Amino acid sequence: MDDKKTMTLNLTGREMEVLEELAAKKEMSKTAILRHALRLYQLVDFKLAKGGKLFLEDAKNKKAELLVL
Repeated sequence: MDDKKTMTLNLTGREMEVLEELAAKKEMSKTAILRHALRLYQLVDFKLAKGGKLFLEDAKNKKAELLVL
């Protein structure tokens, strides 16, 4: 496993609330939530750089929307 590094992260009050809510909802640590978010961002960035597009689909309403980042 990679050596771990420590960093300080400054978040707004609302950003911290969101992070804490997600951590509680997913039963994960805040660090795990941030790691998942980083991997997701990396994947999205890679796909977009290769010419891909990002869609969110609502299966119930059979509706898809293009996300522009």
